[in-house]
Amino acid sequence: MGKYSIKELEKLSGIKAHTIRIWEKRHKIIAPARTTTNIRFYSDDDLKKIINVSLLNNNGIKISHIADMTTDEVNQKVLEFSEAKNDVAIHIDQLIVSMIDMAEESFDKKLSNLILRFGFEKTIVEIIYPFLEKIGILWQTHNITPAHEHFISNLIRQKIIVAIDGLAIPPPTAPRMVLFLPEGEMHELGLLFYNYLARKESYRTYYLGQHVPHDDLRGVVEVHKPDWLVTSITTPVNEPVDYYFQKLSRDFPKAVICASGLQVIRHKGQKIHNVYCFSTAAEFKALIKG
Repeated sequence: MGKYSIKELEKLSGIKAHTIRIWEKRHKIIAPARTTTNIRFYSDDDLKKIINVSLLNNNGIKISHIADMTTDEVNQKVLEFSEAKNDVAIHIDQLIVSMIDMAEESFDKKLSNLILRFGFEKTIVEIIYPFLEKIGILWQTHNITPAHEHFISNLIRQKIIVAIDGLAIPPPTAPRMVLFLPEGEMHELGLLFYNYLARKESYRTYYLGQHVPHDDLRGVVEVHKPDWLVTSITTPVNEPVDYYFQKLSRDFPKAVICASGLQVIRHKGQKIHNVYCFSTAAEFKALIKG
């Protein structure tokens, strides 16, 4: 059960705290609980209701009318807007509702429909990435558990793997790319998507995945002699980013080394000649297209 402050509710729903208070007092949209020290807090159900109410309100339905609707009527209207509108914010919020409930069938159906509607690449970049950023807020405020994170990550991971499997395997003469995460790094969704983008651009990819010891990476490079190495560093790992880049550059001087992830974006170290940092999928595509 989530327990949100009004500021957290504001961040997750996009509705100003002042507006939420008005909706509470005037229209009884939600009724927050209070701590023993009289501080209001909100539940998962409150968050889901605020998300759905804001969707209806943003699409022209007056708050006084929404207040008179039953939960089933609100949900039905939300479904109608979700199917009719192309605004990605609507779909991000509906994925959050499914995630809070850990409703696998609902989440999977919504994600599959989005891929059919917008295409795989646009869905990942414009909907799933912002969705994961919002999930980060829930994680930081301790309103989701590791189980929620694994639940969502595995469902998204399955979709990316299916998309990769649907691409043709490039010939042995194609440029070669090894994709890996350094030791201690487990967040692989971004790297999997880069694998998809590289395959789509006819790179012959070797996906090593999570937590790859440096000696193992060296062995793979010796065998396959890749033109490119791609990695992502999201969490602080065993050594400073600067030192790690220097080691990669020293041990693999002939490869183009591309790196992304939160720790890389925050990195302000010295430029290394064959190491290229990027922060978005569009930047990665530009790099590998040359």
